[in-house]
Amino acid sequence: MLSGLKILDLSRVLAGPLCTMILGDLGASVLKVERPEGGDETRGWGPPFDDRGESAYFLSVNRNKLSLTADFTSAADVELIRRLSGEADVVVENFRPGTLERWGIGSSQLMGANPRLVWCSISGFGPDSSRPGYDFVVQAESGWMSITGEAEGAPMKHGLPLVDVLTGKDAVIGILGALVARGVSGRGRVVRVSLEASARAALINIAQNTLVSGSAPRRWGNAHANLVPYQLFDAADRPIVIAVGNDAQWMSCARALELDTLTSDTALRTNAGRIRARERVVTEITRALRTRSAAEWVERLDAVGVPCGVVRTVPEALVDSGASVLSGLPPSVDGSIRRVPPMLGEHSRLVRERGWKVFDEGG
Repeated sequence: MLSGLKILDLSRVLAGPLCTMILGDLGASVLKVERPEGGDETRGWGPPFDDRGESAYFLSVNRNKLSLTADFTSAADVELIRRLSGEADVVVENFRPGTLERWGIGSSQLMGANPRLVWCSISGFGPDSSRPGYDFVVQAESGWMSITGEAEGAPMKHGLPLVDVLTGKDAVIGILGALVARGVSGRGRVVRVSLEASARAALINIAQNTLVSGSAPRRWGNAHANLVPYQLFDAADRPIVIAVGNDAQWMSCARALELDTLTSDTALRTNAGRIRARERVVTEITRALRTRSAAEWVERLDAVGVPCGVVRTVPEALVDSGASVLSGLPPSVDGSIRRVPPMLGEHSRLVRERGWKVFDEGG
């Protein structure tokens, strides 16, 4: 879908590289620029490392790219970046404010030479802050950790670097919007995203609950503040989740679990009623589920359209996913994998000789 678009990737670590990988999956030509010494920091974030010495972390977000090493303190390399940006459609970067400007390759400088350029700047806390942006810190400051974990336990971070992931996807959305606008105006624009803004926006219903109630939300562990039953339970052999989203599903659920005392109680036929009787409902379901295996319960609940599932391990979740040791998980959008993640500076000579033509010539 994005074939022919040229993406100059000056970013590193996770949010930026994920953004440019998605654009590459969609067909764009992505040129990743890295420091000569060590390159992207995530190249060293291991173990595990593959048999080439590349970290799994780096491999996860850097397919469909060529790698160029460049020293921004070198006048010749700065000039190379200027030439490449002059033909590029998009630049993605996550340097601290003012850093690229000091080298003469900031947004105003490069967009002045190429008015069609779309510039995406990814920061931790917005364009006016020089604080380094780390997922863990933003999870803490955005309120995420205060609502994650067991009710009586300590605040807990998410098991995934989800702030970085959301920010990378927000960056893709902003870039695509800017490209659509450029098709009308003929001019590029600056797209600014930050870990803080993406994390705060992701509070969604939790934020609205807080605004409407005027109260700080509590931690619910594996339960839900607004829905019952919507949580983790133990079957006879392994954990299972049941996610009842409406009153019709509730009646189907209770009947499948053979909970006659609950199906006959009219006070439980609305979610508000079940919220008020949360302890009773959860206790009865807990008792019932322990009598059969998770597979048996999933079969019963699936048959009547009740959302449910067993708690899989990551290896179980990857079975039949098409994931690759070298190129990672398949694209989550309708894209393709054309290149495995590059070794550091693997394409430097070709890019210096041919510029963007290296993509046309199969480099």
